[in-house]
Amino acid sequence: MATKQTAAKKPASMMTVVAASTSGTAFEWYDFFLFVPLAADIAKMFFAGLDETSSYIFALGAFAVGFAFRPIGALIFGRIGDRIGRKATFLATMSLMGVATFAIGLLPPYSVIGISAPLLFVLLRILQGLALGGEWGGAAIYMIEHVETGKRGFTSAFLGVAAACGFAGALIAVLTARALTGDNFDTWGWRLPFLFSLALLVISIWIRLKLHESPAFQKLVDTNTRSERPYVDSFGNWKSLKTVLIALFALMIAQGAVWYAAFFYTSTFIERTLKTAGATVNLVMLAATALSIPCYIFFGWLSDKIGRKWIMVGGMVLFLAAIFPGFHWMTEAANPALAAASKSAQVTVVADQAKCSFQFDPVGRTQFRSSCDIAKSSLAAAGVSYVNKAAPAGTLAKVMIGSVAVDSVDGKALGGKALAALKADFGKTLKAALTKAGYPAAADPAATHPVRMIAILMLFVLGATALYGPQAACLVELFPVRTRYTAMSFPYHIGTGWVGGFLPTTAFAIVAATGNIYAGLWYPFIFTAISVVVAIIFLPETRGRSLDV
Repeated sequence: MATKQTAAKKPASMMTVVAASTSGTAFEWYDFFLFVPLAADIAKMFFAGLDETSSYIFALGAFAVGFAFRPIGALIFGRIGDRIGRKATFLATMSLMGVATFAIGLLPPYSVIGISAPLLFVLLRILQGLALGGEWGGAAIYMIEHVETGKRGFTSAFLGVAAACGFAGALIAVLTARALTGDNFDTWGWRLPFLFSLALLVISIWIRLKLHESPAFQKLVDTNTRSERPYVDSFGNWKSLKTVLIALFALMIAQGAVWYAAFFYTSTFIERTLKTAGATVNLVMLAATALSIPCYIFFGWLSDKIGRKWIMVGGMVLFLAAIFPGFHWMTEAANPALAAASKSAQVTVVADQAKCSFQFDPVGRTQFRSSCDIAKSSLAAAGVSYVNKAAPAGTLAKVMIGSVAVDSVDGKALGGKALAALKADFGKTLKAALTKAGYPAAADPAATHPVRMIAILMLFVLGATALYGPQAACLVELFPVRTRYTAMSFPYHIGTGWVGGFLPTTAFAIVAATGNIYAGLWYPFIFTAISVVVAIIFLPETRGRSLDV
């Protein structure tokens, strides 16, 4: 009788563990991902002292700041998780994330409190980054430490599902807020998805309070074998440091490159570069995200049958093969007029190359004032490819659209509103000339092919889910139990936080420097290619390893 009762309780107990780990993670990702569909509105609210292009670049920089602090959060909360426990740590990280997100919904705009608005916004993004740095590792470890050996890959896939649900939830919340508030969305309706996070926080805490400590960590407590120095034990000797480096270079830099290119950079590329309507972009991304859910589960399940390593390597290789042709196909599907104009009316930037900067600004503090930089950033923001041509030293840059010349402007002596006004006036002049040459101001909805766009996105989604589905199980199996939280979380958030988080700003800088709207794709391509080589040579197969070692 006791055996039957125990057996009856096991499924419910495991369901509670999975539900608590994944639902909390989904809510955390919801909070962090809200930025993506609201980037343009956030730029207007908190960076209104700049021109449209610069405010968007600054907003991307603020987005990247949250990612930059994720490894720090991994170190802070990783140590707590290895010393105090898994459950208490991810309760703390979830609470911090929820409060910071809710506060963004209440933050006054630039027009009300001036420079304090972007500073407070960046501070809240930092708190979000710190929180997420401790969340994912805790949820992954807690869940996998409860799972029987033959089902770890299948179970770990639900963390990928949680990320997809968080992203989908953010898109649905934004679409719902747009529908409910109509013309008021840009003024106050955008706040609703942030404020709604308070309800998600309450639900998450309620679910996670039902949990007990993981059996692997409880065993450490009972035997008094917890790590006294998680940092030293994780990074202070070659054996453990080597495992951290393998995780970072074989898996995590590719994770940051592949996953964020598939779900984030595609979104900004389609909306900002290809000028597709925001509602269309949200619906296309929502469809691709929904279709990704069974893919995570399939690849996680498959990794329990044939192993983790080659499934993840296969996902990376698929991404490498698809990325360049896929983005070209996306241009033709989303904005065929832009693709046609790029072929019929070549654009050239004629400038003194010594005055052209590499416009990488991850924290959004640099103002690019030279005539070359203003011309290039305006073209990059307009989604227009161009070639570079050298001009004599000291020459004012100009943009050639076919045989038509548009002189750029020099803002070296200006700053603030004066510089913003100068850039805005040049942008209007350039836009008029581009329109006359056949470059569309926006994608024609009647010519856009959403179904084709979703099909193209699925190439990237398959690569991303093959890499992410088995990944949590692989990482948990890779690291020893005493330092698992610290040693696993740090490389995870270096890869996803720094490589993935800096992808939009770095890609924009590469596009502005080269003039090719596809040149930014080299950033995720190179990181992924490095991981393929390192994984093949150094990554061990982890399926079936004991979690108590």
